[in-house]
Amino acid sequence: MNVSDFRSRGRSLLGRALFRLWLRPKAMPGLVRLGTDYGGWWVPSSCLGPGTVAYCGGAGEDISFDVALHDSGCKVVTFDPTPRAIAHVRDVAPKDERFRFVPVGWWGEEAELRFYAPRNPAHVSHSAVNLQRTEEYFIAPVKPVRVLMEELGDVRVDLIKMDVEGSEYAVIDSLLAIGPRVAVLCIEFDQPQPLRRVLTAVRRLCESGYRLARIERWNYTFVGNIGDNREP
Repeated sequence: MNVSDFRSRGRSLLGRALFRLWLRPKAMPGLVRLGTDYGGWWVPSSCLGPGTVAYCGGAGEDISFDVALHDSGCKVVTFDPTPRAIAHVRDVAPKDERFRFVPVGWWGEEAELRFYAPRNPAHVSHSAVNLQRTEEYFIAPVKPVRVLMEELGDVRVDLIKMDVEGSEYAVIDSLLAIGPRVAVLCIEFDQPQPLRRVLTAVRRLCESGYRLARIERWNYTFVGNIGDNREP
């Protein structure tokens, strides 16, 4: 690890610690962790099972969370336009009608965007906002979650997970403006980003009625009114 990487890691650790103290997640009973150490998330157990529709933005090469949702009985749709992610999902995804993969990115409007490569070629995640300031890219379609939901014929979505490499702010704007309103919202605030931007996004979500229930690294779990969107 070079000096720059060391300093960046130090800022990240400090920022995470300060945010946890400042934001003080409101612990709730019944949270369970699904997925691997790398790709897992905390979600309420009450939102799992048949009747739940989950949209997962960002697959990379770890869809353990998506698969765990599927195995609990949820209907799962996973989205990622990255070529390596497409190949990975094809190899490991469940082969039944409750799991679907769509090779489209998430954004605040319909467009075609450049997805820039990570600095480390061993890494898979590409960024539409060019988080790591690289030059290599591919071009792929992006759409708001609301548009994708309508195209797929889903009348509602209950759980959203997004690990979208800096695009989360555009997606949050879209969710708050046009929906869908979900019971559980899992967001990775990818770094590097100004900490003020993360704080503003968290504040907006809480002001809109979400409750911050868990922080793990830069993975934040927000909970709304579980049950409002589910089938009787």
